[in-house]
Amino acid sequence: MYQNADVVVQSVMIGLLLASMLTWTIWLAKSIELVGARRRLHRELPELKGARNLIQAAQQARAKHSFSSLLIEDARDELKLSAGSKEKDGIKERVSFRLERLVAACGREMSKGTGILATIGSTAPFVGLFGTVWGIMNSFIGIAKTQTTNLAVVAPGIAEALLATALGLVAAIPAVIIYNLFARSIAAYKAQVADASAQVLLLVSRDLDMPAVSERSPQPHMVKVV
Repeated sequence: MYQNADVVVQSVMIGLLLASMLTWTIWLAKSIELVGARRRLHRELPELKGARNLIQAAQQARAKHSFSSLLIEDARDELKLSAGSKEKDGIKERVSFRLERLVAACGREMSKGTGILATIGSTAPFVGLFGTVWGIMNSFIGIAKTQTTNLAVVAPGIAEALLATALGLVAAIPAVIIYNLFARSIAAYKAQVADASAQVLLLVSRDLDMPAVSERSPQPHMVKVV
């Protein structure tokens, strides 16, 4: 049917096949990336919860090159910039804002490529329908030229045209399903990143509220020996 189809219908079929291949390629690549990222965060969260201060958390994260090190370093950068400030609430608010922006950036990074799935899922049926309409138009033109309504003459052209619609659905249905699955998985990933961000903010709050070492344990008085 493909070989006997019109050039326009053949182009539509090739485009839909390429779109279907692209859908499954994105599914494989994004699944590997997403599963790996969620597993890493699942291992890092207990370590963040067990850390007593930000320095200890930074040492653990740096030793394992974990994702939480990005959150910790961002928080430490803000603490360095706010070193002269005495308003602890203002420092916590600024750290929280920077962590929220980092969480949003992680979500955008993980969502890259999924927009193509939405485009394929929404446009592939219409592209297939265009191929079908074009093929049926050619079939009617062939009927007019041959001046016959014999089913053996009409049926092949209509079947070729309907194949374009079938390919459009084959490309669109998996794309929509995979896009919805990724939307839920990415939302769960962002929730994990938000949990890690909350733990880092908790460590920042603890470090700010804990008195300095010099305040908790004053230096002993020096006694001169005569």
